[in-house]
Amino acid sequence: MTAKTLMIQGTGSSVGKSVMVAALCRIFKQDGLSVAPFKSQNMALNSFVTREGGEMGRAQVVQAQAAGIEPIVDMNPIMLKPEADARCQVVVMGHPALTCPAREYYLHTPRLLLIASEALERLRSSYDLVIIEGAGSPAEINLRHHEIVNMRVAKLAQAPVLLVGDIDKGGVFASLVGTLALLDEEEAALIKGFIINKFRGDISILKPGLDYLEQRTGRPVLGVVPYYHDIIIGEEDSIYRPEASASSAGPREAPGGKVVDIAVIHFPRISNSTDFEPLQQEPGVRLRYITAPYEMGSPDAIILPGTKSTIADLAALHRSGLAQTVVERARAGTPVVGICGGYQMLGRRISDPAHVESDEESVAGLGLLDVDTVFQAEKATSQVEAEVVCNRGLLQGLKGQRLTGYEIHMGQSFPGKEQAAADASAPFRIVRCPEPVEGSTPSGAARYSDGAINEAGYILGTYLHGLFDNTSFRRAFLAALHRRRALPEAEAGALSFNGRTPPSREEQFDRLAELVRRSLKMDLVYKICRLRGWG
Repeated sequence: MTAKTLMIQGTGSSVGKSVMVAALCRIFKQDGLSVAPFKSQNMALNSFVTREGGEMGRAQVVQAQAAGIEPIVDMNPIMLKPEADARCQVVVMGHPALTCPAREYYLHTPRLLLIASEALERLRSSYDLVIIEGAGSPAEINLRHHEIVNMRVAKLAQAPVLLVGDIDKGGVFASLVGTLALLDEEEAALIKGFIINKFRGDISILKPGLDYLEQRTGRPVLGVVPYYHDIIIGEEDSIYRPEASASSAGPREAPGGKVVDIAVIHFPRISNSTDFEPLQQEPGVRLRYITAPYEMGSPDAIILPGTKSTIADLAALHRSGLAQTVVERARAGTPVVGICGGYQMLGRRISDPAHVESDEESVAGLGLLDVDTVFQAEKATSQVEAEVVCNRGLLQGLKGQRLTGYEIHMGQSFPGKEQAAADASAPFRIVRCPEPVEGSTPSGAARYSDGAINEAGYILGTYLHGLFDNTSFRRAFLAALHRRRALPEAEAGALSFNGRTPPSREEQFDRLAELVRRSLKMDLVYKICRLRGWG
């Protein structure tokens, strides 16, 4: 039997489409349906590697986790990763297919739409319901004839569409009515109802506007979802900022009342910022994203994250003055961690002889680690299991600990010492990666060294994404920062969120589902989905 479909579109970007799909995936799962997410085309810098070695957007991974299923690339068959100079890498079914300017990309959309439709059909043959996410707004009339992610997909799947608007930005009624007005008759007929998101205050004050919206459009308002503060669910390329986020009110006090201050360099093309979400959820951690030297202050640690364009972002780091600031802080003893592109920057030199991502043949790195990086045309993508093999500095007491993570990179980094000495000084050893499957690009055979660490043990580089998802490693890292500043050290088991341990990912999904279920007319949602006997 072919699965039913439901599509979530929005009046614009960042109105909450991704989180709404995650919430609905968890609700339908709780109600006993097998459900899968789908987004035909995703422009994202936060990506993930599947068990088979395919790359896909993090938002669909989060949605799959909410649905209780394994993420696969069929859920996000096309991913666009922006690069320097208004170009993007096009990842098709998990693997890089081409790099091109935006204008040229539209020449490929007819073929890509066919690939996306085939992926959707495979999902529909395996589940009871597929929840489809749109992108941006369906009312971008300049893109109507080329888009392959909004109404074209809705018409292809004959999916009923729920339109989400963000009331916190203001003008939500105009946005909903205006979006509907700009659709053609066939497209407008697919809009079956509205969801108003991120509402603060007394809902009774909103009722006259809701009544008018329903009378004006002839479509129901399915619910009003409150602006929440205590649920952390990853969105597309969002970066969590305590002062502006709906997810948190800021750092939570740790035992002793001290806060560990971590500065993350915000590159222009920062990628996989989700690597740091687990740190943000820990009590007593203040995690800041900085773009200028005056924002640095005196952090307890500096993190250089991943980037889609290492050489271009390294140049931006120099232009801003942050490169010099990072080097000065590191030489003064501040711990520095580089992940993926950030690791490459920490080395002595980055070479791009095949011009994989830059016109530059070679550029100098920050010189904080004794490694050289060479870009290669083939991307390494693999889930891995690693073992800590170093026992000094930030990794003191962690030798032998097992970690899980994943690699996504187009360069290889080589130590500047003899191989035996380099292996001895590497912080990690990859001890397991999945068996290669057709079309995958594993980063190499299992049991190879990863990363570099300086002699003092406080400058660390690695290709391992998801490093801080490992709870024992994350807590030990924070404990090491406490020790360096002589802060009161909290035992791992004593860290708490308002008197309880930090909520797990599953608890976060359940809390989100409870909030959205309370806010929506779920009986009407079921009716719109044409799911009889459920709900």
